[in-house]
Amino acid sequence: MLLCVSASHKTASFELLERLSVPATPIAPLIAAHSECVQGAVVVATCNRFEAYVDMDEPVTAASAVGLEATFAAIEQATGVPAEELAGSYEVLGGDDVAEHLFAVASGLESVVVGEGEIAGQVRRSLSESRRLGATSAELERLFQRASEAQRGVKNSTALGRAGRSLVRLALELADSRIADWARLRVLLVGTGSYAAATVAALRDHGAEDISVYSPSGRGAKFAAKHGLSVVAAERYPSATAHADLIITCTSAEHPVLSAATLAAGVGGFETALAGAPAATGHAPTPPSRRIVIDLGLPRNVDPDVATVAGTDVLDLETIRLHAPLEELQATDAAREVVRSAARRFAVAGERRSVTPGVVALRTSAFAALDAEIARAQARGDDDGRTEQALRHLVGVLLHTPTARAHALAEQGRGDEYLAALSTVFGIDVADDVDEAASGDAGVA
Repeated sequence: MLLCVSASHKTASFELLERLSVPATPIAPLIAAHSECVQGAVVVATCNRFEAYVDMDEPVTAASAVGLEATFAAIEQATGVPAEELAGSYEVLGGDDVAEHLFAVASGLESVVVGEGEIAGQVRRSLSESRRLGATSAELERLFQRASEAQRGVKNSTALGRAGRSLVRLALELADSRIADWARLRVLLVGTGSYAAATVAALRDHGAEDISVYSPSGRGAKFAAKHGLSVVAAERYPSATAHADLIITCTSAEHPVLSAATLAAGVGGFETALAGAPAATGHAPTPPSRRIVIDLGLPRNVDPDVATVAGTDVLDLETIRLHAPLEELQATDAAREVVRSAARRFAVAGERRSVTPGVVALRTSAFAALDAEIARAQARGDDDGRTEQALRHLVGVLLHTPTARAHALAEQGRGDEYLAALSTVFGIDVADDVDEAASGDAGVA
């Protein structure tokens, strides 16, 4: 049984999502190790959602309760956020609903800005991380691989990607009304993470030319060389913040990288430089009268006190979400139909997999009896093989209907009836075969 515990921008505050996004240890392995009932887990944590996808052992009584317990225990252990604080901030999905939800998430249908493309890569990386940590399962592998296929289907067959805009581009559009000339703008990019390259591209599309980058982690020089930017050394960072007309932060740092004190230190540096400069020079740089700060980080990269600095406007994820445009209904409806269709195919394939051990057991039993009859026929002198050929044809005809019926029942969600009938009519108990197949799949993952 698949289970999804989801806290997103639709159900939780950004402050809570911020706390969930910086675990001391990876959460997926903690969920997977909770009990033998948990087959595996994948955690998707982005700037506007935290979701745990859990594969539970199907026969377990109250599997959902056990999965929730495992998820909440892991969250508290890794982040310090107790289950009580999550009350009212999450939703739980189970069974076939999980696939449709993940496919919609991966396609950008559940994002702050519908249709944004960054989420697809984040979903893929979440699976890779869980796989690296040994926390995934065969069913979760199948789920996430089908999610990537659904996302590509939405991208290739609908206009959703053109209808939606990325967080970066939306943020710049919100700032556009306050900027007279992008070409004259002094821009400071803080961070070289997943949004940084998209930010540079979006800035240049708007006409920005003077772009510098500072990396708290020390990767600024490499990023600057790759994208043709100026790099800011650590000792010059406060001055660079005070000098910039537009500051965009997009780091994964756990603590703010920009504060009112940072700006004050930079302004103080300017005042010292101006006091010591010859009067004739007349062109020492001065801080801008108005400054825009865009915080794309989660956790927040910008201390709330920056908003109190005179002449400084702050756009954070909360503000951007409130200004997200209305969806283009036609593109969204078409995308959701693609997602629903993919989810139905996923469910049908899963049901067919559930009866496969029964089909295999019936065919094994039938062919064992066939081989015994062929051996007796050969012992009686069937040297030309005609009897063997006739018997094999007969068994094939007899097996066709129960095999087709098994798949049909599975698609209707009645695979358990087929397995029960095998036990009742033929005395074939496939429970052990199902367990062995499931453990074999998990080993492959």
